[in-house]
Amino acid sequence: MIHFSFEPPGPGSPWRDTWDKACQVSPSAISEMDLCYKYFEVRAELVVDGVEVISGQGYLPLVDLALSLRHALNRLSSGEDSAIGFTENDEVIRLRREGDLVVITSSKHDWRVSVDREELVDTFLEFLREAYYHLTGFTPGLANNPVIRVFSPE
Repeated sequence: MIHFSFEPPGPGSPWRDTWDKACQVSPSAISEMDLCYKYFEVRAELVVDGVEVISGQGYLPLVDLALSLRHALNRLSSGEDSAIGFTENDEVIRLRREGDLVVITSSKHDWRVSVDREELVDTFLEFLREAYYHLTGFTPGLANNPVIRVFSPE
């Protein structure tokens, strides 16, 4: 069982500024670096078979996570091992293929969990769709940003 979700900051949260400030610039021209470091912080949580792979405790940049997931999906689809990295900390979530399974481990924690590769791929794709639609719904001009188009469902 996999649960992967994100929650943008609510009104009054200091993290909300990372969303509101994106509306004050040309969304289609925001650079990849700015999207990965300055905008759209969320609480994201990935739980696989009861193991908290990504904790929903802190905030992380949604676009940075989405780009890392897109890269991981490309590698997994090619039969390669992959990883998910984070801009704001040095943890690396490793994704190693073993037949029809993906073994997930952390560079900072001692847990290990296995999951069906297709289920993981489907979950990542759904997360990317949700991220894309949430971002472009909040800031429609992002649909024209080449960085955001990398994880567009179309």
